[in-house]
Amino acid sequence: MSVLVFAESSEGKFKKVAFEAISYGKKVAEQLNTNVVVLTINADNTSELSNYGAEKVIKVTDDKLKSFSAKAYANVIKQVVEKENADVIIIDSSVNGLYLAPIVAVNLDAGYASNTVAAPSSTSPFTVKRKAFSNKAFNNTEIKTAKKVIGLAKNSFGLVENNTNTTEESFSPALRDANFGVKATSVDKATGTVTIADADIVVSGGRGLKGPENWGMIEELAEVLGAATACSKPVSDLGWRPHDEHVGQTGKPVASNLYIAIGISGAIQHLAGINSSKVKVVINTDPEAPFFKAADYGIVGDAFEVVPQLIEKLKEFKAQNA
Repeated sequence: MSVLVFAESSEGKFKKVAFEAISYGKKVAEQLNTNVVVLTINADNTSELSNYGAEKVIKVTDDKLKSFSAKAYANVIKQVVEKENADVIIIDSSVNGLYLAPIVAVNLDAGYASNTVAAPSSTSPFTVKRKAFSNKAFNNTEIKTAKKVIGLAKNSFGLVENNTNTTEESFSPALRDANFGVKATSVDKATGTVTIADADIVVSGGRGLKGPENWGMIEELAEVLGAATACSKPVSDLGWRPHDEHVGQTGKPVASNLYIAIGISGAIQHLAGINSSKVKVVINTDPEAPFFKAADYGIVGDAFEVVPQLIEKLKEFKAQNA
């Protein structure tokens, strides 16, 4: 028996969620008194995985898997599960992970617990804590099947360094054409910016900015903080910003360490999508804006006055602490 972690990578480089998943997998393996095995697909440098507890790394390298295909990746995971006799499979909750995990569960006839936020409270019965009702509540879920798939919620367990002696092994899975029913014909990526999915800090703007011509200060604040930029749904609907920056229940979910909302009133759909962020800061002229009820820190003021001052102070702080 072992714990298998799928470590997601992009263009050969591991995402932060991969290290969090391995940290979580190491904890589960300790609880079950077994070892943790990490599966990588077309990853370049796997040596850093040993920093988070990977005892064994299974490396799959195949040009057919260069573009993400949920069905094909799930088939690879199934083969490695059978090879390593894994009973617990851990997959992150990235956009790809949310597609992948249910297919893996079906392939293995396994129970699947999505949005998991903590290590098992019990291994017999196997019980995990999960987010529910758009992150407004938690439930404890018991998985009764022999194989168990856990979808780890982003930024819930954190990165835990655990330097380990790691062995590596190459593996060539059997790939069938039937596993590639959907193929990516092209991929367009933003360059030179921090993506929402990987960002520890997100700076988001709403209709309070009055127009796309005023977005420069959002981008400047994000640049100073090393943050990703985002927006509310009305902003993307109006065409001020691209739809891939729309965060909320109907857009991209955000689970950053810091979320700064500027000129966003805080509709329930928006709050549901960013509620997993650890610290929420709101800047709005309306003291009755719903967002203030969910905020950890709030500034009642004009964004066109507050944000430039905030940028100036942050630049001064960085210069003094460089």
